[in-house]
Amino acid sequence: MEKIREFDINGLPCVEITDIPCINIFKTFDCGQCFRFDPVSVFGNKYEYGGVAKGRYVVFGQNDERALVIYGSTKEEYFDVWKRYLALDIDYDKINLKIIMACPTEDMQKAVSFGKGIRILRQDMWESVCSFIISQNNNIPRIKKIIDALCQKYGKEITFMGKTYYDFPKVEVLNEVSEDDIFALKTGFRAKYIKDAASKISSGEIELDKIYAEADFEKCVNELCKIKGIGLKVASCALLFGFEKTQAFPVDVWMKRALEKYFPDGIDLLALGMSAGVAQQYLFYYEKYIQNP
Repeated sequence: MEKIREFDINGLPCVEITDIPCINIFKTFDCGQCFRFDPVSVFGNKYEYGGVAKGRYVVFGQNDERALVIYGSTKEEYFDVWKRYLALDIDYDKINLKIIMACPTEDMQKAVSFGKGIRILRQDMWESVCSFIISQNNNIPRIKKIIDALCQKYGKEITFMGKTYYDFPKVEVLNEVSEDDIFALKTGFRAKYIKDAASKISSGEIELDKIYAEADFEKCVNELCKIKGIGLKVASCALLFGFEKTQAFPVDVWMKRALEKYFPDGIDLLALGMSAGVAQQYLFYYEKYIQNP
């Protein structure tokens, strides 16, 4: 059972959570699922990541995998916001066992062991859709740079320890912005896709809440694919990281390489079921780091 301790640092509310299920914030924020958090060095922890989510700026600090400090959060906010955001209400030991039972290969066991501690974040639906549109044919540093520019230009200001940060712009705000203005932020060909997404979601033509509630994964994909520029891969990423559709199994260049290497006869996604997205992250992370240690 998790234990909670509240304290403050010069008036900044903080909460320490101990005896929690395994989480590794380095792996979680380093596996390509989130673009708003970066390594920081503020409070002296082994790992620290600071960023904006859920309309707030926070720093997650960690020294071991069963303890976590959230700087800029009360105990109430932990239970209301961050516990769900970090998926600390999910038993990942059971998920890991299911993955190994569904794919009982040595390579999958290595990937699960290597990636253990990664958790699928529950990110904002609109932010996830827009971010993965931006991710197309792009690398992570450039994705982050574009998203930062978008947030600074159109997002709400957030103050943390005397510094200013910016929330992700609301869909209604970007709907009022011209395609040329979005293009000016170096979004390239993606500007027209961002504009189309903002337009269709703001008008109600595409309802994100309905997609979230829809149990049929194929229907969810088809609905997001009504947006210009969104195909199976982008839709799968958005659904996995923003809509809690953990059966999603996005396939990009890294995953194609991993699947060809470790599962040349194919991988049984039906057997993986709702654990498929977690397995995908483990394989992606494993392949990325054995290629680029």
